[in-house]
Amino acid sequence: MRLTLRGDDSLDLTEGVFAPYPVVNADGLLPTARQIGSPNFDERPSDCDVSLIVVHAISLPPEQFGGQGIEQLFTNTLDPAEHPYYAGIHHLRVSAHFLIRRDGAIEQFVPTTRRAWHAGASCWNGRERCNDFSVGIELEGSDTQPFEALQYPALAGLIRSIAGRHPVADLAGHSDIAPGRKTDPGPFFDWHLLATLLR
Repeated sequence: MRLTLRGDDSLDLTEGVFAPYPVVNADGLLPTARQIGSPNFDERPSDCDVSLIVVHAISLPPEQFGGQGIEQLFTNTLDPAEHPYYAGIHHLRVSAHFLIRRDGAIEQFVPTTRRAWHAGASCWNGRERCNDFSVGIELEGSDTQPFEALQYPALAGLIRSIAGRHPVADLAGHSDIAPGRKTDPGPFFDWHLLATLLR
């Protein structure tokens, strides 16, 4: 299976060393991930195959890592009184399929067979509504500092796990599908390293 990285670099996922993650199962779940159910999803259109993986970055509160803010946001339990930033976002109904923590641990919020609400207004290769045909992976991180080394092999392994179940053809950042509106995963994300790990 070939995967196009940001519309340019083509990678062959049938070669190279596989990370120790099993294939996503028929229910769209990764058995090794910590399962945290989010209510923020719906059914994909019946004619849509999962062909795109979108890489995001998130930290809650901004620039702070290791807390429960991301999980609370994705499960609609964020307390607006806990942090001033939360007052402006606690009403949002958003999710991603996966979150990769700073230590490389993987959490899953939505089965890959369902449509998570991660992309918003978006377009890839002339095709709008990227939520319909994509899997969203959040990395715990920000635009202003490097990601942790452990997150990259976890991401590469997760991409292989997803591609083992779905006909994934493309990999892009949130900024690639929503340019001018989104900036993540940001300038510190090492796309070259990810490509190397996927080869």
